Amino acid sequence: MYKQAFYLYAMKTEYKYVIVGAGLSGLITAYKLLQAGEDNFVVLEARARVGGRVLTEGDVDLGATWLQNYHKNLLSLIEELHLKTFDQFSIGQSVLIYNSMAPAHYFEMDTQQPSSKRIVGGSSTLIEALYHKIKDKLQLDEPVLKVEDNDSKIKIHTKTNCYIADKAVITLPPLLASDLEFISQLPKELLHGMRQTHTWMNNAIKVGIEFKKTFWRKNGFSGTIIGQASPVIELYDHSNKEQSIFILKGFVNESLRDLSKSERKEKILTFLEKYFGAEVNQYISYSEKDWSLEKYTSGDQLKSYYLSANYGNTIFQDLYLNSKVLFSGTETAQKYGGYLEGAVLSGLNAYAKIKNDS
Repeated sequence: MYKQAFYLYAMKTEYKYVIVGAGLSGLITAYKLLQAGEDNFVVLEARARVGGRVLTEGDVDLGATWLQNYHKNLLSLIEELHLKTFDQFSIGQSVLIYNSMAPAHYFEMDTQQPSSKRIVGGSSTLIEALYHKIKDKLQLDEPVLKVEDNDSKIKIHTKTNCYIADKAVITLPPLLASDLEFISQLPKELLHGMRQTHTWMNNAIKVGIEFKKTFWRKNGFSGTIIGQASPVIELYDHSNKEQSIFILKGFVNESLRDLSKSERKEKILTFLEKYFGAEVNQYISYSEKDWSLEKYTSGDQLKSYYLSANYGNTIFQDLYLNSKVLFSGTETAQKYGGYLEGAVLSGLNAYAKIKNDS
């Protein structure tokens, strides 16, 4: 009896809503639907995990990390889910490297200014909290291949199923979403906007190095290094709130992408030793994440972008394919695109639009 019931549930493919993508934006939309008493939906995720570009491994946030005091929607969500934040450590000397030929500039942060914040336990604790709310509505390892406008319904085709819904929210980065097969042609201006929208994080390489103690603090350093021509272009103290795990974490220069992991590590440690001393070599663990290798983040072609991305194109505020498809995700947010707050805002916006248009 139980097996038959499970089989019937597993085969359900008709819903009121289909959400494509279980990153923060998609999870928010799903969470808000459940809060409103709407459970006739499914979330399709191509990866074998939830979270998208939010990823914490071994106490290192290898994806989205920081938030600010003015990220009100994110802070409200964190409080609602009974999570906590803490201030990014920034006390002591920081290092600014203009170029490899000039001496480094040492400076101290203004402690009177509000600090960036991090989520206690890592950014993935937010994802985990949302996952436990909506996990019964989730299908993992289910990449979407094709979207079909079929009269009053929308059909979402995967390798193994065809999901039919009244409306679909596609939270893939716009550039990746433009590579889906749309049976009914999308407007040219929409496709152009999608293809011109840089994918946040797609060219990032993040590194995390754990130590037995925060020796840099003892030597009067904050752990912050900024240097566009350096092996690590940004580095920060990534120790946990409890001060029991001590980590330096940052962004690796893309010029090191073609090196092996061991070659990158050697260059990074040699660079850090120059400023923090030989204790850098007494690390416990070394981890890194090259997001350009993530099929469902970067796609087939890496497109680096070194200016501030122009997110929030108003073209993403409309529904398409006869008002049945909405494109969402942090790149589509009207404010704070490319931040966790942008993902939250886009998720809230998607929920409001599909509910109000029903």
